[in-house]
Amino acid sequence: MGMGRPREFDAETALDQAMEVFWRHGYEGATIAQLTEAMGINPPSLYACFGNKEGLLKAALDRYTKLRGVWMDEVVAAPTARAVAERMLMGIADKQTDPANPPGCLLVQGGIACGTGSENVPFELAARRAQNEDQLRERFVRAKTEGDLKDTSDPAALARYVSAVSVGMGVMASSGADREALRQVASVAVQAVEAQSADRT
Repeated sequence: MGMGRPREFDAETALDQAMEVFWRHGYEGATIAQLTEAMGINPPSLYACFGNKEGLLKAALDRYTKLRGVWMDEVVAAPTARAVAERMLMGIADKQTDPANPPGCLLVQGGIACGTGSENVPFELAARRAQNEDQLRERFVRAKTEGDLKDTSDPAALARYVSAVSVGMGVMASSGADREALRQVASVAVQAVEAQSADRT
């Protein structure tokens, strides 16, 4: 009966629990004991299902980016570049200070203080963040094509800027900044994006 346990647990629920442990403690700080306790499995089951701790992190990141991807689709569906930035950054201010979630962002928190044997983790997280930046860049390219952004605007630089602000907000949230502080940062960034908008008067 015990041998069948590894395949009986709810994988999505287990990954959600692992995701929260990595989010709160980072990859380096999360222990196998913490992860298996949160997931409701034993260490052999973890290794059988995910290979190792890094394999579990990648599976948890897949889960996180899938959930975040749904939200990002909503973000880039906003009608203007300014609205895209506002929807994303104000959304981050709210999400990253929601008491129901760990503070900050898993894609930032997960890779803090990785040491020997964990060198791949920061690159894995950076690759996930780059996906969001790519999505923003594509949206801003379309905004420029549609005449929503100035001819002199640089969609790639604008996407990089918004992404950098979002990462900074994640660091602030993980350090204890409240929602109002994050919304102030978001507001200034939205104004910067608005300054790149075409004059339609």
